[in-house]
Amino acid sequence: MHTVIYPHISKRKAYVALANKNDSHQHTTETIASKMTNDKQGVDKPSKKGLFSSLKPSLLTLTLGGFAIGMTEFMMMGVLPDVAASLAVTIPTAGHLIAIYALGVVIGAPLMVSLAGNYPPKKVLISLMLMFGVFNALFAMAPSYELLMITRLMSGLPHGAFFGMGAVVASRLAEPGREARAVSLMFAGLTIANIMGVPLGTYIGHNLSWRLSFLLIAVIGLLAAASIKRWLPVLQVTTNGSIKNSFQVFKKTDFWIIIGISAIGTGGLFAWISYIAPLMTEVAGFSSNSITLIMIIAGLGMAVGNFMGGRLADKYSPLRTTAYLLLSMIIALMIVAAVTRFQVPAIIMTFITGALAFAVIAPMQMLIINAAKGSEMMASASLQASANMGNALGAYLGGLPIAAGFGYTSPQYVGALLALAGFLFCVLLAWKYRQDRKLVPELQTFNQ
Repeated sequence: MHTVIYPHISKRKAYVALANKNDSHQHTTETIASKMTNDKQGVDKPSKKGLFSSLKPSLLTLTLGGFAIGMTEFMMMGVLPDVAASLAVTIPTAGHLIAIYALGVVIGAPLMVSLAGNYPPKKVLISLMLMFGVFNALFAMAPSYELLMITRLMSGLPHGAFFGMGAVVASRLAEPGREARAVSLMFAGLTIANIMGVPLGTYIGHNLSWRLSFLLIAVIGLLAAASIKRWLPVLQVTTNGSIKNSFQVFKKTDFWIIIGISAIGTGGLFAWISYIAPLMTEVAGFSSNSITLIMIIAGLGMAVGNFMGGRLADKYSPLRTTAYLLLSMIIALMIVAAVTRFQVPAIIMTFITGALAFAVIAPMQMLIINAAKGSEMMASASLQASANMGNALGAYLGGLPIAAGFGYTSPQYVGALLALAGFLFCVLLAWKYRQDRKLVPELQTFNQ
């Protein structure tokens, strides 16, 4: 890489410029970039504000969209027996509706972003939520299993693109130094969905009809589209206008390391939560009627962790925050395996593990946004796709020791190993950034 060092520019400024170009993501560089972006968007300078200072209507529109998506993603687990009974199929066969949604997320994340790259973010987000609402409504009315599979696949397409583009938009709307908190506010919709939306939808599905539950989701999706149209400001398109150029991010080593952190490291969460029901009933000795309350406790932990992760990433660095949270996740999962036979510690660790699992979301989003200058939306959407791969990987690998007869605490050890792999990816990324920094003096000497 050829870098010109002008005589009137100080070495410090040259270092910052080169660090920007090489995406080394140092704190100074991130601060300057954030200030420049927000100055262009007309964001006010930061001031001393209270806890709810980030609750802007523009960001809450994204929270509502996240709430709708969280309901449709997680509620299917609760109404699966009702869906199977209404279609006269087995529960494993009905379970394919869960897998096909995840496939839709993986396909739709890069596809939707590449198609929408030249359009203003506001129009794209409205279109994604309209698409989400329409296909959830069609899913609720589909008369056959085959049509349910098709509409479920289509309803998953906007998922990754919405969160990917929404994360970038949230960071652009935020004040300097509060970007990760703004991103966490959007993802708060997922946690609120697990606390309120999913239990409500499951109750409706059990007592009335699961089709009504998905019609409710469709209505919320359409309301989210309307709120985005009303309150989200018009933002400039930040891509360079070429689909080909938006895919340049896939050539970056940093990008693939972060994808590894997401796809493998966060699999630890899904190795734990996929089997939390039998863990609590068979090992801790809770009744099956207690599972709903236990899931609400996990959801409350996720909500707390989500906001804490945003604040930590803003205060420290996204990479450091991600690494320490994954390390904490390893410890927490090992403790879960050791204490779950005692009910009180089991409940406490359910809250703590849920908090740690969701605290990592906002830091990882900021990590990949900073690593993909010029292709932020494609990279952010791809991170969502990789998280769904982590979902499948954690659930699959966590089930293997259970099938082998090692009991319901065994997935926690699998989850700890997956989180360890994510932590090692963080170490690798930190080493790469350090190596990039060492190149700066050499390049300066070369160009003098």
